[in-house]
Amino acid sequence: MKNKIYLNLLLFIFGFFFVNNIQSQEFTNLKTSPTGVIRCATVENESLLKAKFPDRESTEQFENWISQKIEQTKNGSTTQNVNTVITIPVVVHIISNGDAIGVNENLADVRVFSQIESLNNDFRRMLGTAGYNENEVGADTEIEFCLAQQKPDGTASNGIDRVTTTFSSFTSRPDVETMKTTTQWDPLRYFNIWVVSFSGGLNNLLGYAQFPSTSGLSGLNTSGGAANTDGVVIRYTSFGNQSITNVGPYDTTYNQGRTTTHEIGHCLGLRHIWGDGNGDPQTQTPDCSASDYCNDTPIAGYEHWGCQVGDDSCFDDAGQIDMVENYMDYSDDACMNIFTINQKSRIVAVMNNSIRRKELKTSTVCSAPLSVAQQDFNSSINIYPNPASSYLNYIIKNDFQIKSITINDILGKEVYRNESAYNPTQIDVSKLAVGTYFITFKSAIQSTTKKFIKE
Repeated sequence: MKNKIYLNLLLFIFGFFFVNNIQSQEFTNLKTSPTGVIRCATVENESLLKAKFPDRESTEQFENWISQKIEQTKNGSTTQNVNTVITIPVVVHIISNGDAIGVNENLADVRVFSQIESLNNDFRRMLGTAGYNENEVGADTEIEFCLAQQKPDGTASNGIDRVTTTFSSFTSRPDVETMKTTTQWDPLRYFNIWVVSFSGGLNNLLGYAQFPSTSGLSGLNTSGGAANTDGVVIRYTSFGNQSITNVGPYDTTYNQGRTTTHEIGHCLGLRHIWGDGNGDPQTQTPDCSASDYCNDTPIAGYEHWGCQVGDDSCFDDAGQIDMVENYMDYSDDACMNIFTINQKSRIVAVMNNSIRRKELKTSTVCSAPLSVAQQDFNSSINIYPNPASSYLNYIIKNDFQIKSITINDILGKEVYRNESAYNPTQIDVSKLAVGTYFITFKSAIQSTTKKFIKE
């Protein structure tokens, strides 16, 4: 299905109140390759967001927050488990000017499917794929991606949202940011990816992301960040993986889906491996004072282009060569193949604690839409109190007959089962460990699962 939204009119109307206020919010001083490619504009995007939203946390505030969350996980003082696969539901907005599907920026469905497959290979360090590595600090981040099967209104979807505009490409950041606010799906339920064509002032840009926000503790980030622009934007020729499908136009170098891997890495709390210092690879002038806050990525003095394997830009780094194969460098797609253990710790901390990230873990939009009967069954069962400390009560309406009740912990281990003809309306949960649980009610033909917290 094609969702036709004519954005030019929206840009004009919204522009008076929004775009005029950020006319100066264009990308400047972007790092470019020797051939003029702009790999990523996330750092610059964050600077502009900070200028627009002064309450958005600084780098120092975010790093203080995330370091505490990582330490809590190490010390076992959090109920979240590191070794749990997290599935992130994705919607891909393909922005075009009405070309036929598969022509120019209106990419074919298979390009989206290949990108999701590529993401899963990279984030899961999948054996037998280009995402696998044998590095001793290489990590399976235990993050997976799925295309949403439900639209925000609950009807069926394939996770691809085709948006028709009256122009073929975006020439300025304000226009892109405005477009995002008019097309975004609920960021608490969907991870939003926009696939676009860039030109003009954005010519040669491959993509950019929005860094995660903290949980709002200690009064940080009281604005919540820019929720209505959260997600990543990717140039259409660098979206998808040519090794998986050769359908449609691809960039000659950045064609293995790693632009999206890189930008989602930013959305999950990762920084560039050179720490965004002021080093210059063209003059071989490193800045070894900056940090990406990951001890298992060797200190790098600048970004790397191409595939400069063996480069050691910071000679005081105990002889460790730069990790140019890391997804958070600027290397060619074909050169990238690693997230590290420390990077995984940051990703897990963000997914467990950051607003608009932790909510994605419980989103159900990767499941097919429920039938009317199933929706009726779901709404007929309520549990209380939630959180519960001693007893969990439930009430069943509409005369549904429950055949079994089970409770599973967050790892899927069953901790309670009742299959008797008579089901108690009160369950003793006092002996359960503190944490998150899922209670499942089954009738003869249907089932529903509710989440509750044990205090």
